[in-house]
Amino acid sequence: DFECSFCARFYDQTLAQIEEEYIKTGKVNLVYRDFPLSNIHPQAQKAAEAAECAGEQGKFFEMHDKLFEDGVEGGVNTFKSYAKILGLDTDDFDKCLDSGEMANEVSNDLKDGSSVGITGTPGFIVGTQKISGAQPFSVFQTAIEAQL
Repeated sequence: DFECSFCARFYDQTLAQIEEEYIKTGKVNLVYRDFPLSNIHPQAQKAAEAAECAGEQGKFFEMHDKLFEDGVEGGVNTFKSYAKILGLDTDDFDKCLDSGEMANEVSNDLKDGSSVGITGTPGFIVGTQKISGAQPFSVFQTAIEAQL
């Protein structure tokens, strides 16, 4: 959820260390799934769609990072300005975002998360272990090491 302050905390405080220690070394893969809590975060759904639309042009994580670093205030107009900054084909991006082309993808991710017990954000599945909330690196390290 790109509008979730706890997700932003995970992004700011924990993700980089997981990337360095585990993802870049090839020990684990990160699979990102959308889980917008639209009932409390009005920009979350379209922000998730914006990341998926950017992903269609190979820049999901660039948009992901931009959304967490610069925020979602301003909604669709802001997301379109980020697309331009990221060097996306803005005509294709705008068409994707305006049409709701990625709404089902985001909805399916939400359903998948719910089906494995995710109830809030951020939520993680590490192997067979569920981790809820913006936990410190040590919590992820313990869970990852137990699975390796």
